[in-house]
Amino acid sequence: MTTVPVFLYHSVSDDPPSWIAPFTVTPATFVEQLDRIADSGRSIVPLGRLVSALRGGRPVPPRCAVLTFDEGFADFYWTVAPLLTARELPATLFVTTGAIHPPGGTRAGSRLPPAPMLNWRQIAGLHTVGFEIGGHSRTHPQLDTLPGRRLWDEIALCKRELEEVVSRPVTAFAYPHGYSSAVVRRKVQKAGWSSACAGGEAFSSGADDPLRIPRLTVRSDTSSETFQDWADGRGAPATPIAERFRTLGWRAYRRSRARLGHPFSCPPGIRYPEPWRPER
Repeated sequence: MTTVPVFLYHSVSDDPPSWIAPFTVTPATFVEQLDRIADSGRSIVPLGRLVSALRGGRPVPPRCAVLTFDEGFADFYWTVAPLLTARELPATLFVTTGAIHPPGGTRAGSRLPPAPMLNWRQIAGLHTVGFEIGGHSRTHPQLDTLPGRRLWDEIALCKRELEEVVSRPVTAFAYPHGYSSAVVRRKVQKAGWSSACAGGEAFSSGADDPLRIPRLTVRSDTSSETFQDWADGRGAPATPIAERFRTLGWRAYRRSRARLGHPFSCPPGIRYPEPWRPER
């Protein structure tokens, strides 16, 4: 399998809350990026098609890409979905269930700061028109720092909540902040998730673990040149790349702080350091 860019978006808005602004692109920029993908000769395929290929199924097209969106911002419903539907493009939306608004109500509570979020009725509607709904935990914690019971609740209850809404199995997961570990991945698999996306700032390859699919994070300061390189298959490594000692040490530090009751404050969308990013 050739390398595949799996693009990670958060919000697509002209006026995002300040906390997510560094990880927001404008609608005009998003349309330009979709054009760049198309002009590069790539087709957009569902995440499930990539996962099937990684598990030995039918190969993906020689030049393809995948679109994913994290958290569950309301602009996916009002802005992103119409743009993708007009082009007949698939995407996966990874939902932080604790941040979702009940219809006509207020946010249910999570570690995400205030922002316009989807409600459950909109999520059900997005599923009905063909967008894949995936899980992104209940409260968006650093999963690799949690004790067993809390870790299980974040992974398994998120799945249960989503399946009650879409009335079918939900199989794709994304790690909050991109953080996972061997223990986290085993729990994800045990809970019934068949794939999971991370961060990594790398291209996916045929050698990937389906529970550790890397993505390329599209930010507000991602230049048109950088995005073009990604669309052309340049500018990032291909996984798998072994975890560095720096990453292992960083995980140990965050776990120690969590055990002492002073967890490291990790803003949503921020990943320190990327587990597969090579030393520069």
